[in-house]
Amino acid sequence: MKSGKCMLLAAVLASVVFSAHAQSVPKPKEFYFDEDRAATPVVAVTGLAGDALVDELVKARERGRKMVEATAQLAHVAMADGRRDLGSQLYEQALGSTQSGGHLWRSISWNYGWDLYRAGEHQSALTRWAQLVTATGGPSWIPPTFALALWKLDRKAEAVAWYGAAVRTEPTLWTDARNFSTLLPDWAQEDRDTLAEVLGAWQANPPTWP
Repeated sequence: MKSGKCMLLAAVLASVVFSAHAQSVPKPKEFYFDEDRAATPVVAVTGLAGDALVDELVKARERGRKMVEATAQLAHVAMADGRRDLGSQLYEQALGSTQSGGHLWRSISWNYGWDLYRAGEHQSALTRWAQLVTATGGPSWIPPTFALALWKLDRKAEAVAWYGAAVRTEPTLWTDARNFSTLLPDWAQEDRDTLAEVLGAWQANPPTWP
């Protein structure tokens, strides 16, 4: 019982820490042309699922082969299974085992943000992604992703401002929601629909730059 209370307190403390940084989303730049090769799933084991995948990932951690990648993939599996506390612990362990700001660190952080978002923790996801802005420069994934998270948080003016950065960067692509399935193939349809709402708000009142 005591350990359960300690875990609860730790979770509450973590939420307080995240909230303290919740408002520090930078303002968008003019353009975001860069490709970010770190914005991909972290995968140590392929071709397996369920318990077989978990067993192989645990073995990979024990052998020390791709230990960080295996830990991050285990974190994703835990989060997808609804085990948020375990997933977060594993993600933090993976992040603490790699160089801050490096390619693998950025990839783990990007994935952690998406798993938080899918768990309904939109503010925590945004906070995690915001840490990548200074580390990555101007990758093209940032404007639509920030716009999505901010819209979910009812910070609609900021969402539209960030969407404007996507339009400035590729105006022929981001002014038609029919392009979203091609531009955002890994997004859930629900999230593409939400971004279409942001596009509608942008079309109704396009923000000026700067």
